[in-house]
Amino acid sequence: MRNPNSSTITGFMDGVRRRNPGQKEFQQAVSEWAHDVIPWVNANPAYQGHNLSERMTEPDRVIIFRVTWEDDNGRLRVNKGYRVQHSNAIGPYKGGLRFHPNVNLSILKFLAFEQVFKNSLTGLPMGGAKGGSNFDPKGKSDGEIMRFCQSFMNELYRHIGPFTDVPAGDIGVGAREISFLFGQYKRLTNTFTGVLTGKGLSFGGSEIRVEATGYGTIYFMEDMLRHKNQGIEGKTCLVSGSGNVATYATEKLIQHGAKPVTLSDSGGFIHDPDGITKEKLAWVKDLKEKRRGRISEYADEFGVKFYPGERPWSVPCDLAFPCATQNEVNGEDAETLIKNGCFGVAEGANMGSNNDAIAVYRKAKIFYGCPKAANAGGVAVSGLEMAQNSMRMSWSRKELNQHLGDIMKGIHERCVEYGTESDGYVDYLRGANIAGFKKVADALISYGTAA
Repeated sequence: MRNPNSSTITGFMDGVRRRNPGQKEFQQAVSEWAHDVIPWVNANPAYQGHNLSERMTEPDRVIIFRVTWEDDNGRLRVNKGYRVQHSNAIGPYKGGLRFHPNVNLSILKFLAFEQVFKNSLTGLPMGGAKGGSNFDPKGKSDGEIMRFCQSFMNELYRHIGPFTDVPAGDIGVGAREISFLFGQYKRLTNTFTGVLTGKGLSFGGSEIRVEATGYGTIYFMEDMLRHKNQGIEGKTCLVSGSGNVATYATEKLIQHGAKPVTLSDSGGFIHDPDGITKEKLAWVKDLKEKRRGRISEYADEFGVKFYPGERPWSVPCDLAFPCATQNEVNGEDAETLIKNGCFGVAEGANMGSNNDAIAVYRKAKIFYGCPKAANAGGVAVSGLEMAQNSMRMSWSRKELNQHLGDIMKGIHERCVEYGTESDGYVDYLRGANIAGFKKVADALISYGTAA
């Protein structure tokens, strides 16, 4: 019997592709979302007749601007800057800035779209946005990065504010970049407000902000396992990436008795069969945060194998944590993971698995923590930083870690509420999509045509 929702979804996606030609990442994100949300809307009359799907897939505004800066040789360089303000239905726009040569409008629109529902799931009053530039911080001096950030903020400051849009960091935008950006905003506006998150502790930043996404990913996996009376202790785990998300996910795995055995970067991955220990991880943090080296150096230092140009998904494991970049797990990778014993995946990266991989997870009915749920820890603590700035106070690491754990539990509960199937299996992706959508939809319906 034909699914009555299929023609609706097909027609909707034809419209999305027509309105957003060539934006494959954005189209992919919308397609994954639509396959869960449209059938739910069709089954709930209160959400029909408001054109919610089209309204939610069109950003409120897209800002594109030129960034002109001077390199160390006195040469003027030009990059593109972006801010996609997707929805402020439930709070000020909130989402990171990404500096990377592959940044384009499609990637930022997909990230902003996902951010809307991720922020909704946290329960905090935050809308969704994303921005950045095709600027590459790699190989640049501190002075060049400072001059770029100042020039970038010379335009961005017109479009942000503590009650309008509060950017954060993302790939290529860490503490150094946020500091330069905030300093320039303060200079231009003559105000000291919580307009950026991820700031230094000495000027309004929050404890555990750097660790939050990685920690939250592990907390979410533990919540999924706990729901089925299982635990993470003793589990062999694959982690991709070696940036903040990957290293702090690995740190939390070690703290909770699991055995992480891989890390990666764009050059390939290392496999440490004995497990990455606290001491080895400290060495990795120094390598990546201070020396800005390559993960291949781990193999030389600790006598393990490095696999150039490969990803770690062929290594047998219990749990996998994609924490590098989008679409790093394809359908074939997912089948290999499951064949080799993997029964749980939680994504620290945004859209770490493509739609083919997600279909494999769902068919096998393994634990799957999708990014809008599993990696919401970062934006959750960003939201807590906003709260601390507004109150002119700061919470302790212990208090913030408790808040983070509670927020991740709340996200898990909302996913279970909307994602539990008749046989007891929890489709966390469906649950996250519907729960995130419902809160934003309720706001849009209340506003009428004003939003």
